[in-house]
Amino acid sequence: MNGQSEYNVLLFYKFIAVPDAEQFTQEHLAYCRELGIKGRILIADEGINGTLSGTIGQTEQYMHDLRQNPLFADIVFKIDAVEGHTFRKIFVRYKKELVTFRFNEEDINPTLQSGKRLAPKQFYEYLQRDDVIVLDGRNGYEYDLGHFRGAIRPDIETSKEFPEWIRENLSENKHKPILTYCTGGIRCEKLSSFLLKEGFEDVYQLDGGIVTYGQDEEVKGRLFDGKCYVFDERISIPINHTEEANVVGQCHHCAKPADRYINCANDLCHHQHIICDECETLHNHYCSEECSSFSQAI
Repeated sequence: MNGQSEYNVLLFYKFIAVPDAEQFTQEHLAYCRELGIKGRILIADEGINGTLSGTIGQTEQYMHDLRQNPLFADIVFKIDAVEGHTFRKIFVRYKKELVTFRFNEEDINPTLQSGKRLAPKQFYEYLQRDDVIVLDGRNGYEYDLGHFRGAIRPDIETSKEFPEWIRENLSENKHKPILTYCTGGIRCEKLSSFLLKEGFEDVYQLDGGIVTYGQDEEVKGRLFDGKCYVFDERISIPINHTEEANVVGQCHHCAKPADRYINCANDLCHHQHIICDECETLHNHYCSEECSSFSQAI
């Protein structure tokens, strides 16, 4: 943990049946507000999924208090030291699904069946095999900023498109080892459960996701190119801490290598796009000439 940092970001989830989940959501929101943390926490009948920021004292208190609930006594937190809040507000919301895959809840249950967990070193070793398929369990725009070398980019905009995409693109590979990964682990846990249900025989998931992989002192993020997209005001974080790190993102305007997302300056657009320093200045933070002309005409 960085001694100069006074705040932490916590990333966590757990699939477990939550009784009276909607009531628990309201109680948890009140608790978070009183504690003073900020972030985004989703609660469903199937569990909890959250990322939040706070002072070291606040985040340590949050971890302690959540683990006092028998449902979450063994929940795992990914901790990243930062210099200040990475969220502006606190949102605690009830949802039907923690990840919107639109699976049949009775058929897809990660607590009963999911891919074999691989620690960062094991995942790194599997990445070097010739017989594996590496499936990015995130959305396409996340892949574009950074991904594991050789991973398949899913041609999807949202997670709910995964089932159809898998059936159309991977159904002939049910006998091959499938490696799945995502940011913190929750999406590939549910995705791997779906793959097993679909008849894929040899399915794995990166335990703890990309974030844990990047924090591993032995692997040091090797074979991950670019940066990892995160859903807070940092937008991205470095993963590969070796000299072999590469930039894989391309500037939205000029296609030069770039690894930074910004939002379009047009308030009616706010399209998030990768941009290089030169084009950010040249285009005044706009994603297109149309957005620039529209804003100037107002």
